[in-house]
Amino acid sequence: MPLAAEEDALKVNRCELTVTNSKGEVLYRNAFITDFEITQDNVPAIVATARARGKIENENNNVLKNRGYHLEHNFGHGKKHLSSLLAAMNILAFLYHTFLHFCEEKYRLIRATLPTRQTFFDDLRALTRSLLFADWDALRDFMMRGLEIGPSAPPT
Repeated sequence: MPLAAEEDALKVNRCELTVTNSKGEVLYRNAFITDFEITQDNVPAIVATARARGKIENENNNVLKNRGYHLEHNFGHGKKHLSSLLAAMNILAFLYHTFLHFCEEKYRLIRATLPTRQTFFDDLRALTRSLLFADWDALRDFMMRGLEIGPSAPPT
């Protein structure tokens, strides 16, 4: 199936998924394109993969827009490439925080204690506005003492 009416248009394969309830009401409908040859046997895998990729993309975009990164702002106010630079910095910050979540126990403990990512950012902003920390580890230790978690947790 060509993507456009032109003779040299990219050709793709397409499948569609429609989910209905017992009354025949449509609960979900979507179409998926791929460069894989579609057969009766691989349609479920193609649809499952496409839905999983869409879910990941939507969840990441939701975090970037609504959970403290403010990616919905229009970064087009600068000259030349500023908007691209600011968007890239936002995405790098998200990547770094995701990396910390998987690799640093102190960060993971602090984030698990604070109710939202926005609260975490607000706390970081407030602390670094008025206090100077020698390094990232000192800041995390200070936060853990204040939150009484980890080694700073009161004995039970």
